[in-house]
Amino acid sequence: MPILQSVDAAVVPVEPGRPHAVPGSRRTGILFWLRRYLPAELAGTAALVLAGLAVAGTSAHPVVITMAAVVGENLGFYGVLAVMVLVEQHRRGRRGARATAATVILLAAEFGGAELLDSLLVRPGAISLALWLVPDPFWALLVGKVAADLVFYTIAAVGYIVTTKTRLRRPVGDRAGGGDAVDLASVRDVPGEGRRSADRAARSAPANDLT
Repeated sequence: MPILQSVDAAVVPVEPGRPHAVPGSRRTGILFWLRRYLPAELAGTAALVLAGLAVAGTSAHPVVITMAAVVGENLGFYGVLAVMVLVEQHRRGRRGARATAATVILLAAEFGGAELLDSLLVRPGAISLALWLVPDPFWALLVGKVAADLVFYTIAAVGYIVTTKTRLRRPVGDRAGGGDAVDLASVRDVPGEGRRSADRAARSAPANDLT
């Protein structure tokens, strides 16, 4: 699976205090995507079902139900993802407008193309068709969502890989593009050359990366 192999090679984050993932492991790629998208996906699915069923109780028209479901899902999905990316920025010391701007840019780069195609064409079409074919609105909403997700995540995964390979996004801990960041906290009380080396490493890290 090329997407998972790309993740193993270039995308899986390097987090301080955790062992490195083994490159080429398919399990590593799958776990990465689950950690990346599952919380937002759960929130989006819940919002889609709640919004769709709420409207289905007052209107039987598939288009109206579909619109409510798509809007609800987007609010739940991107609401959680925005918080996740903003937390990533805070972990890198960014606050206020700089953190917000980085969050917006990264979400747009990762999901912009997928979202335009998804929200305007694929997801409304898939959910409307499912509502027409499946009698139960609950199951129809889930069937339509799963069908649309197959297209959405293929494009979104490529977007994530592109933002990483182009260095728009950096894995956690990779401040200089060559591995783990220097843990200043672990050497701040070390006198002499150890402290000076850490200071030089911190000053050499690029300041314009978004993640």
